[in-house]
Amino acid sequence: MSTEEEFARAERRVLGAREAHELFGPAPGVGGEPGEQAARCWRALARSLHPDACPPGMRGRASVAFARLGVLWGGYRGAGGEQQVRIATAQRSYRVGALVARGDIANVYRVSYTRKGGEQGEAVMKIARSPGDSDLMAAEAHALARLESHGPGHTRAYVPRLVESFTHRDESTGARRGVTVMEPLAGFFTLAEVAAAYPEGVDARDAAWMWRRLLVALGHGHRAGLVHGAALGANVLVHPGEHGLVLADWCYSVRAGQPLAAMVQGQERWYGPEVAARGPATAATDIFTATRTIEALVGTRMPPRLAVFARGCALANPAARPGDAWALLEELDEVLEELWGPRRWRPFAMPAGAAAEGVASR
Repeated sequence: MSTEEEFARAERRVLGAREAHELFGPAPGVGGEPGEQAARCWRALARSLHPDACPPGMRGRASVAFARLGVLWGGYRGAGGEQQVRIATAQRSYRVGALVARGDIANVYRVSYTRKGGEQGEAVMKIARSPGDSDLMAAEAHALARLESHGPGHTRAYVPRLVESFTHRDESTGARRGVTVMEPLAGFFTLAEVAAAYPEGVDARDAAWMWRRLLVALGHGHRAGLVHGAALGANVLVHPGEHGLVLADWCYSVRAGQPLAAMVQGQERWYGPEVAARGPATAATDIFTATRTIEALVGTRMPPRLAVFARGCALANPAARPGDAWALLEELDEVLEELWGPRRWRPFAMPAGAAAEGVASR
């Protein structure tokens, strides 16, 4: 519990600050992380002002000051709109809004923009946290541009739509980070979020349409000559009501036949053995990871016939695995019809209280 003197001193500092930098120092810049000195300052103020640790009789004042501290800290980190960060390119002027997702290499922000000529719009902006990951951001931008120009229009809906990409120089630190801007999505959840909402497993009949659409997304990428390289639960977004799917995060993608540049840290077990061995990445590499993702989503609710099919898609030897997502989709449809007859619409919903982020990439 803070003393009255500590509380009063912290209260004066927070309520007297007009902008976040007056408390925490120079802002870290979009995509950056607060320095240790700023983090220590925030922790010290939070300890002094927390309503559960304030001196007796000061809970009301503590609630006000603690709330203001949260706004300033959120703004400092780029999550609360306090910084009003603006980024201009040759094509658009962006106003960076709230941080809506934190992926393995990048932060994703809501942005509004004005095009040269006055047209306005909304998008999501993905900014590498580390300048060293800008090559992965460039890979994603290249992949999205290639995906847009390859394949029929109806399969392009299964991947994010690129608005533009560029390198942003942080004026406060001089760091240069890769940036990808994409069209926003609304009402989508990642399969990781779906799995968390259904801890006992998703009904296989519901997972079936997700599996089918994931194969379409992969097939679209493979026709463009690309291997996605990270068809993990955090990167597969589904729209429950419309049965939509988007395969996001093409940062790890490579041209077919090349080794993957990297694996998602901490997710190595979802990859086929050829990835760790630095072997060539192929369609079979994506099929392995996608299959493991669906298996984890369904869990123990997987019907035996479908489990046998999945095992054949995740064999250790990539040459023994299916290597054509479109042909595999046809085989999957045959298995599904054996199990449940002709396809028919089956409503799917997330539990009450689950909120979709509405972003294009994690």
